[in-house]
Amino acid sequence: MDFGLDTEQCRIRSQIIDFAKEQLGHDVAEDDRAGRFSRKDWQKCADFGVLGWPVPAEFGGSGYSPLTTMIALEALGYGCCDNGLVFAVNNHLWGCVIYLLNHGTEDQKNRFLGPLCEGRLIGAHALSEPNTGSDVLSLETTAVRDGDDYVLNGTKWFISNGPVADLLVVFAKTGVAGRGQDQFSTFLVPCDLPGVAKTREFEKMGLRTTEMGAVEFTECRVPVANLLGVEGAGYPIFTSTIEWERAFMFANQVGAMERLLDTSIEHVMSRRQFGRRLGAFQAVAHKVADMKIRLELSRLILYRVGWLKTEGRMSLLDSTIAKIFVSESLVQTAMAAVEVHGARGYVSDAGIERELRDALGGPIYAGSSAVQRGILAELLGLDGGLSG
Repeated sequence: MDFGLDTEQCRIRSQIIDFAKEQLGHDVAEDDRAGRFSRKDWQKCADFGVLGWPVPAEFGGSGYSPLTTMIALEALGYGCCDNGLVFAVNNHLWGCVIYLLNHGTEDQKNRFLGPLCEGRLIGAHALSEPNTGSDVLSLETTAVRDGDDYVLNGTKWFISNGPVADLLVVFAKTGVAGRGQDQFSTFLVPCDLPGVAKTREFEKMGLRTTEMGAVEFTECRVPVANLLGVEGAGYPIFTSTIEWERAFMFANQVGAMERLLDTSIEHVMSRRQFGRRLGAFQAVAHKVADMKIRLELSRLILYRVGWLKTEGRMSLLDSTIAKIFVSESLVQTAMAAVEVHGARGYVSDAGIERELRDALGGPIYAGSSAVQRGILAELLGLDGGLSG
């Protein structure tokens, strides 16, 4: 495997970094304090093609390969200091767009992919519920067939992009009572349908520029034509698609790690204490060295997943490892950046403390590190996995 970037990938990476630095995140401090999603920057991303990177050109996208998409997201994470905006982009792509690409009919793709790529529709993933998170087989939302519609009832919780979403990928129980894997199905639900109500917004520690909320479905009639796949296929659709989310959603975190590394190097080489540069003190230099180690290992495992998906291969084990390692590495790197910046890292002016707050969500969303380690244990044939 050769993970060296080819000429086109180098060009794409450079263009994205320039775009992100010049166009995005200029109001991030104010937006973070207000917990406000930047529609202006979202549309800039759409106009630049970000929202359609993995989508074939025939449906309005850029047609990037999975590996090139991974590289592009890394570049976006490096150039854009608004981690919440990038997180919103990832939820749109890996919680909605990828489901359509992998499991949608031609009619569904023709109806929804163009507007999703153009930014006219914002996508979100509606799986979690008040009593159900990673235990997807225990969801309580129901969808009952009634003629040419399914009637949805239930509440979805902690939906990233929820308050601003236009199209939801919703998982609901369509089978008889029980926990069997054929009990639920997946639906494309436009938020303007009668019976869809956005009922609550959650205030978060970090990633505050991605809005999170709750959605209630009350006798919401969803056309059968909006069923994704076939009835009862919700679980295999989820498990075959989640590996994209677990890895690709964290590509931007590699870019954020590199940004924090560069910022920290610049600081410790310019800041002087006791007549020496900070970087001359071994305790500081070792923290920066560890940042570099985490960066390169994170990039390696993510590029491996990108290569596997480009080859059309499964990557569940590698995606699980990537999700754990990259998310936890970013937390460690952000903490180290705060430490080497001292008081400047702790106060809000420099934005370093915001990087740490944003990073802390990574080991939780898209399946917590504890859940991921349980999955990894089961993939290794151990008894101490999720069922242990």
